[in-house]
Amino acid sequence: MDLLLKKPTIQLRLPTDLHLSDEQLFELCQLNQELRIERTVLGELLIMSPASSDSGARNASLTGQLWLWNRTTSLGQVFDSSAGFVFANGAMRAPDAAWIRRERWEALPLSQRQKFAPISPDFVVELKSPSDKLEDLQSKMQEYIENGVLLGWLIDPMQRRVWIYKPGIESLTLENSLSLSDPLLPGFELELEEIFA
Repeated sequence: MDLLLKKPTIQLRLPTDLHLSDEQLFELCQLNQELRIERTVLGELLIMSPASSDSGARNASLTGQLWLWNRTTSLGQVFDSSAGFVFANGAMRAPDAAWIRRERWEALPLSQRQKFAPISPDFVVELKSPSDKLEDLQSKMQEYIENGVLLGWLIDPMQRRVWIYKPGIESLTLENSLSLSDPLLPGFELELEEIFA
């Protein structure tokens, strides 16, 4: 088995008295663009290996469908997995796909939009790869909701299972669904055939 599949994420612990500012974290990520880096609420850096080609294709389908819907509605801004957001709890996360309502996004100064924007997306999606731990992704989804995300979908293509997260309610699990939709995203229907294939 490939080493990357055994250990897809490396957790880099920093001394307790060393805290990277949002600016320093952005600069670190710019200097290491080949890495996907996130910061936990505890200030630990998570360094993730690149996605497999299969996972990349699934993510492209997901982001492409979301982008096409948004292009026709102009209701917001779509982001791929390379976009980082700083949450109220101090964590910096990069969901596999995200969407922010246009008025919220445009209310941010350009200087904030050009870095890791200090905003929680309205909608996020995470795709589970074979090397991801389900518990870790479920914790991440809960963190999203606790920091202002209104809707989150966690998709496990191998198990053909989806968890839906919303504030104030328990997550809902769906199996073998053909598509997903929600009133937050009027007219959007995520077709799951290519993602589950």
